[in-house]
Amino acid sequence: MVSFRQLRYLEALARTRHFGQAARDCAVSQPALSMQIKDLEDELKLKLVERRKSGVGLTDKGEEIAGRARTILASVRDLVDYAKGQEGLLKGVLNLGAIPSIAPYLLPAALPALQAHFPDLSLRLRETVTETLVRELVSGDLDVILVALPIDDPAVETHYLFDDAFILATKATPDNSGIVSATQDMLAQDRLLLLEEGHCLRDQALSYCHLMAPDMRQSFGASSLTTIVQMVANGYGVTLLPEMATAIEIHPNDDIRLLRFTEPEPKREIGLAWRKSSPRKAEFMQLGELLREAAPAPPDKARPQRPKGGPKR
Repeated sequence: MVSFRQLRYLEALARTRHFGQAARDCAVSQPALSMQIKDLEDELKLKLVERRKSGVGLTDKGEEIAGRARTILASVRDLVDYAKGQEGLLKGVLNLGAIPSIAPYLLPAALPALQAHFPDLSLRLRETVTETLVRELVSGDLDVILVALPIDDPAVETHYLFDDAFILATKATPDNSGIVSATQDMLAQDRLLLLEEGHCLRDQALSYCHLMAPDMRQSFGASSLTTIVQMVANGYGVTLLPEMATAIEIHPNDDIRLLRFTEPEPKREIGLAWRKSSPRKAEFMQLGELLREAAPAPPDKARPQRPKGGPKR
């Protein structure tokens, strides 16, 4: 009979494409994992895995079986969650994923309230890019993820929380000292500094700046907004900074000017996402309310932004 352990090992191998890494993820020895994969192939009478010079690959049948294994593993996880959910809302372990352009700016403000309201909750945080979070959510490794919407996956349900506006960050100069708001035309006057490929924040910025010439879009492999902000402060270009990040990333001594855009403002939608099959929707909705309350309040849009130190709050 096919075992739950075999399916878990195959899913890990399909995800990592490496026997050693899959074994480490499953906390077993590599020979033990290899043997279970071989037993699974014998039971199904199918060749699932191909060993190549470039690494491990899955056959077409292997990819299909691995996909079905993810569905089964997630269903088992939902079954366990259902049983645990009978003990009370937001209790026990919660595996939360969040993208890097949200986690450090929202979660620290939300955690005290979360601990105060739900002292029996044990939160485990996973911070990485959206594509990885969605994959781990669907496979059952994560319970809920905090991301920028939309999420295009039929197995995932989403819940909108709030809008996060984009602010133009540019080096403070005498030429822009009298400017009180930003326009899209201003983006074409300097290099737009972006995060590396794979970050949804980069894609969202590009969707607003689609009219810009490609040579004005610069990506330096930066994986953090802190790096981008320091490049702006040193005159390497401009960037679109999420409003929730301004209070932390912009300091009083930074030689940076922040400008809100004229209407319609560019923005992103922040929300939660979970598997449609998860029985913990009521818990996730409560989590969403706490996160919404912890989100920084938008500043008065009619008030000019300070040249330094970020928008007043």
